[in-house]
Amino acid sequence: MERKQYFNSTRIVMIALFGTLAGLLHIAKFPLSFAFASWLEFDLSDIALFIGTFALGSFSGSIIVVVKILVKLLCTGTSSMFVGDLANLLVGWAFVIPAGLLYRHHRTLKGALAALAVGSVSSVAVAMLANRFLLIPFYINVMFGGDWQPLLGMFSPLFPNVTRESFYNLYLWASVLPFNVLRCLVAGAVCFPVYKHISRLIERLNRKLAPKEEAGGKKRDLVLLLLGIGVALTVVLFVLLRFFLWD
Repeated sequence: MERKQYFNSTRIVMIALFGTLAGLLHIAKFPLSFAFASWLEFDLSDIALFIGTFALGSFSGSIIVVVKILVKLLCTGTSSMFVGDLANLLVGWAFVIPAGLLYRHHRTLKGALAALAVGSVSSVAVAMLANRFLLIPFYINVMFGGDWQPLLGMFSPLFPNVTRESFYNLYLWASVLPFNVLRCLVAGAVCFPVYKHISRLIERLNRKLAPKEEAGGKKRDLVLLLLGIGVALTVVLFVLLRFFLWD
């Protein structure tokens, strides 16, 4: 019995499509400054991550997260010396890996709900840790030269009496936590009703484009895999050129 290739033509195309869609949705972000810190910008890219992970698995979902970040970097660059992009990468992986693994072994309604819940909790927790130990220290020490006043001034419209001592308690529990819970709830509400249809479509495409017994199938999958790696490396090269040469 021939072993089915993981990176067949359908999977590579779907990873590219979901990753590009997630990247474009990530670019179209907007602040909810009436309720959260102004630099916490809301986007709908998690919808593509959720559906892609449930349809293709956690490993493919992890690659979709990487493609999303690369698309964003290529289109708009970085305003945080890649620190914010690293945080987005970690937050994305924190969802797709546990959610994808759990759903893989429990492909039922309860399993899907549990996967969404576990992935969301993991993603929210990593978002809070990233803000506490990565993003805020970076902005304070690197972007603002150790001066807390610019950050406190940006946060004061929500909490006028905020101080350096109270900042983390207010920011993490009253802004980062509800913001990321809302992000996961919105994405889950959109993803859950439609992912089954997407999954069935992918399965039908897979049967048409990548039958189990096909002459030269292994060579074709190897070529496609190498082509995908080449495209990813090319994107990375352009991203590096953008920041180290063009700017």
